[in-house]
Amino acid sequence: MPAHTVRFKQVDVFTSVPFKGNPLAVVFDADALDANQMQAIAHWTNLSETTFLLKPTDPAADYRVRIFTTHGELPFAGHPTLGTAHALRENGYQPKQAGKLMQQCGVGLVELEVLPGSDGAWAFAAPPARVTPLAEDRYAALSTALRSDAIDFSATPCAVDNGAPWLVVRVNSARECLALEPDAAALADMVRSVNTHGLAVYGPHEAGGPATFEVRCLMAGGSFGVGEDPVTGSANAALAGLLSAQQLRPGSHYSARQGTALGRAGQVSVHYDDARHKTWIGGPSVTIVDGTFRLP
Repeated sequence: MPAHTVRFKQVDVFTSVPFKGNPLAVVFDADALDANQMQAIAHWTNLSETTFLLKPTDPAADYRVRIFTTHGELPFAGHPTLGTAHALRENGYQPKQAGKLMQQCGVGLVELEVLPGSDGAWAFAAPPARVTPLAEDRYAALSTALRSDAIDFSATPCAVDNGAPWLVVRVNSARECLALEPDAAALADMVRSVNTHGLAVYGPHEAGGPATFEVRCLMAGGSFGVGEDPVTGSANAALAGLLSAQQLRPGSHYSARQGTALGRAGQVSVHYDDARHKTWIGGPSVTIVDGTFRLP
């Protein structure tokens, strides 16, 4: 009996240079797969996320996507959103509306379009988020978990859930961000206590630096798995929204660098579109592997 195959791409997201971003596996024509099969494939690819392209059930959507980590399904994630859209367009898909895409996923509809002022890079509109400030009596435990006295508590640490829950924390500088060597067990206890799966820590670069902020995303279990994520769209969306809410926005747009501690060079661009009440999170993507996936 011949093997069943589907189209497959492996994409590097938030980079135009292969192997410097965050890899994503994209499986096309996945309507016949059930959740257990999708989870088995995601576990096998062993990437932070694997996405599965499906026919939309919402008439406003161009496509539907399910997003799996090696440990579970996420209702939304940023780099899978950008990487899936890149793979779909590269495969010849023509959007219902030129220059725009509408993705259907677990959080509902997510809009994508070409990033303003970019060289053709795309961006997604950050989904609505639930924000919960960290209680002050947890500040000492957070410092202990990060093994750092460089946390800038004037920007209140907050749990931000836009479909992927992160505890967002500001430190005094990009240098302090890169120097972090957290206590893994204490970090896991901290993020679980605020119903998140990881900590997104950021620090400002000096004027003229490689980006506005340095970002690191430290995963501590749950659907995220454990370890450091190379480049993270959902966390950067959470950060962008929190900067706005805390009146710390560095202008109408800014850039973030992520993955430095892992030898990557993720490039994230953030644009505040106040006229349309949207925040756009974007960056380039490049295809690394293009072929077919053999299914049992």
